[in-house]
Amino acid sequence: MNDNPSCPLGTVPDHSGLVVVELNPPLPLNDYLEAMKLADAEATTRLGSFMLLSWYDRDRDFESPQHSSECHSAGAMPGYEVYGLYHGATLMVNIEQGRFVFFYLPLE
Repeated sequence: MNDNPSCPLGTVPDHSGLVVVELNPPLPLNDYLEAMKLADAEATTRLGSFMLLSWYDRDRDFESPQHSSECHSAGAMPGYEVYGLYHGATLMVNIEQGRFVFFYLPLE
C-alpha cells in the first residue's frame, strides 16, 4: 500500500518484457561514467536507438530520477526500478552485482 498520495501506484510493475543483462568486467570499474559507457554500449547492441530512463550508482548512493525511492520507501523495489518499468523499459543492465544499474527504452 502506498501512503504517499503524491506518488500513486497502480499495480505491481510488469517485469515480463524486461531483458536483464548482468555484466561483471574482469577489473572493477573506476566510476559511474565508465559504467554508463559500458551499459550504453550494451543498449546500443541490443536496442539500436534508446533512451536511458533511470539508473542507480551505489558508490554515491545516487539515483535518477532523483528521490524516486522516497516515493517507494516502503516498497520491495527501489524507485529507480519502478520508474523504469512504469515508463516502458525493456532492458536492464546490472553491472557488478548492483553497483550500477541502468534501465533503457528502445526508440525504434
